[in-house]
Amino acid sequence: MATCQECLIFNSNMKSISVGEFRAHFSEIVEQVKAGEKFTVTFGRKKEIVGYFSPEIPEQPKRKLGIMEGKAKAILSPGLK
Repeated sequence: MATCQECLIFNSNMKSISVGEFRAHFSEIVEQVKAGEKFTVTFGRKKEIVGYFSPEIPEQPKRKLGIMEGKAKAILSPGLK
């Protein structure tokens, strides 16, 4: 089970659903995921997290390097090595 800070933030606004409910209501859950809902799938009495079901996160476009070329200038002091 992941415990990183990013995962905890990601998990804070998810609905929790058991594996049995997930299997029984799969089509309905898929429609909810398409609408933007996020689910944590749990298993057993301890409700161990076995997976996450959420919409695909679009990839960020790559940053263009050199966008400020010719528009800025860096001046270093002569004694700086």
